[in-house]
Amino acid sequence: MTHPPHISYDELVSLYKMMYLIRRFEEKASEMYVRGKITGFSHLYIGEEAVAVGAITALNERDYVISSYRDHGHCLAKGADPTVVMAELFGRSTGISKGKGGSMHLFDNQLRFMGGYAIVAGGLPITVGVGMAIQYTEDTAVAVTFFGDGATNAGAFHESLNVAVAWKLPIIFICENNFFAIGTSLDRVAPSKELYKRVKAYSIPSEQVDGMDVLAVRVATSRAVERARDGDGPSFIEAVTYRYRGHSMSDPDDYRTKREEKIWKERDPIIKLAKQLRDKAIISPDDLKELQDEVNKKVDEAVEFADTSSWPELKELMTDIYAD
Repeated sequence: MTHPPHISYDELVSLYKMMYLIRRFEEKASEMYVRGKITGFSHLYIGEEAVAVGAITALNERDYVISSYRDHGHCLAKGADPTVVMAELFGRSTGISKGKGGSMHLFDNQLRFMGGYAIVAGGLPITVGVGMAIQYTEDTAVAVTFFGDGATNAGAFHESLNVAVAWKLPIIFICENNFFAIGTSLDRVAPSKELYKRVKAYSIPSEQVDGMDVLAVRVATSRAVERARDGDGPSFIEAVTYRYRGHSMSDPDDYRTKREEKIWKERDPIIKLAKQLRDKAIISPDDLKELQDEVNKKVDEAVEFADTSSWPELKELMTDIYAD
């Protein structure tokens, strides 16, 4: 596992805690979906936690994040309170989008989390707009957008890359390559699994990283952030990762072999980092257990908060449609 020299032991523990929070939040969301508390589409981030946490912890609070339909992990990593995120999944008025967005449309302007988008590659042109606004206002922020491998075959992906490099926008494109666009293997729709090589045609600095290694993702993102802040334009990071659940809660996930799943689960980023923390005596087993108990309690409290919150009133149907 990569270990950048500038990261402290406390930061390592914080990385673990955030990944563990996302994992437990998503496991609880799955449970609540099966129990009928959450309805509609829901795309879990289980297995991919190292990408969101590694990338977003390389940012500062003024930087923007734009996500896809698999947005729970990114939203939590950007600092959202788990209670309001869970309430949004429940469709309650106390949710982060007032119960009107649901799983795929989390949004918090104060956190500069500019939304999840249900349309494949739909967040990419939005990110270009954010990058243009940053440049126009001479801000020092950067915009980071997350999307899957399936989005790289969409026209909006290529158009967004072209505009970003032509205008040297401060954007970091992060492709979470889990090898499947819903149930379609990347082998069937792309000439190569190494997607970062396709981006080199746009003369954008591009690299592939181990998306199961939170520190590797953080190091790569830090380099891209530095380039963007220096005015050198966009970067592309292909984070090779794996989702441990189906595409969505309605996906039977019958297109992957048990052997393949076993291989990837042996690379679980949360288990790997926990082992590193214990082996280097950064945290004791008792302290690690205490941390996990604290997170588990927080997730349980989020469910209780969501389940006891009120539904949006009918009069709210037409609010938040137009800007003031």
